[in-house]
Amino acid sequence: MNIVTDPTLPSPCWLLEEALLIKNLEQISYIKAQSGAKVLLALKGYALWKSFNTIKPHLDGCCASGLHEAKLALETFGKEVHTYSPAFKEEELEEIAKISHHLVFNSPAQFKRFSTQAKKINPNISLGLRINPEYSESPKEIYNPCGLNSRLGTTLENFDESILKECDGLHFHALCEQDSSALENVLKNLEGKFGKYIPRMKWINFGGGHHITRKGYDAEKLIALIQNFKKKYDVEVYLEPGEAIGWETGTLVATVLDIVHNGMDIAILDTSAEAHMPDTIIMPYRAEVRNAGIAGQKAHTYRLAGNTCLAGDIMGDYSFDSPLQIGDKIIFEDQMHYTMVKATTFNGIKLPGIAIQRMDGTIEVVREFGYEDFKNRLS
Repeated sequence: MNIVTDPTLPSPCWLLEEALLIKNLEQISYIKAQSGAKVLLALKGYALWKSFNTIKPHLDGCCASGLHEAKLALETFGKEVHTYSPAFKEEELEEIAKISHHLVFNSPAQFKRFSTQAKKINPNISLGLRINPEYSESPKEIYNPCGLNSRLGTTLENFDESILKECDGLHFHALCEQDSSALENVLKNLEGKFGKYIPRMKWINFGGGHHITRKGYDAEKLIALIQNFKKKYDVEVYLEPGEAIGWETGTLVATVLDIVHNGMDIAILDTSAEAHMPDTIIMPYRAEVRNAGIAGQKAHTYRLAGNTCLAGDIMGDYSFDSPLQIGDKIIFEDQMHYTMVKATTFNGIKLPGIAIQRMDGTIEVVREFGYEDFKNRLS
């Protein structure tokens, strides 16, 4: 089915292609089988739960960053729930502990404050501590969890050995869209700092940022690293990919509403970089547009802009073979991860619909949003 002419597809709309999702899951299943690692879906990166029936057979559960994600994991995924937060709130701990299989604290102070209570609530819960190996090759400092003065994880200097008798595992997260060679260097630093504690653990969580499904990723190195680590320390190893699950599995489809001229042609779309693709501004990065080139590469160049009152709500300058017309569809590639989980209704702009293109080519619109979604979140 041609998504550009499909009359059932709302605009704007995130469109997941199930076949591409399955391709990613098959790669992750291969790594699971070869390495012996367990793999969790990081809901902070991808939480399109209407696709979870496709994902569940391939993964072991979900990792959550607090109560709401933990509840979503329980209700829609139904396998292991691993919950970590930079700081837990006392009034939420009971519910979190009841539904979590692993509970990971960010600091020894939080561990000592809540570990006994958590065990009373759920005697089967496995408790862990997030550590900071103080090494990362993250390409952007804003996404570097091991950067200078990071609040995320406990450094060796601040490690408290008194928690060891209750601590089952250690968690670290030091990668951002990186290959297994970066993980290899992180592990060297991890072992140099925390190696004496690892043999006392039942599990080590390698966190996220592993770009497993990206073309050219060295999966065999990852498999070898996990195998060697498990053999050396006799621990269970977990991975927490989020972006790698949704990597290149779908698009954001938008419509040209108007074309204005002010020194150059500017196409105003019914979507928004600020509200619907925030990482294109925050990171920043340039989203690819289907059948478009960089400015000047093709015959007709336009600035693609959002439909909000923010002056900087701009996707970038793109060129096309033919002039754009009002009503044309603009397809932004690779918009499944870190988009709908971050989207807002800033300026009252309508949230994109959510649709899934099934294996047989049919498109199912699973959610549309309207005024009430904007109104009800404000009061």
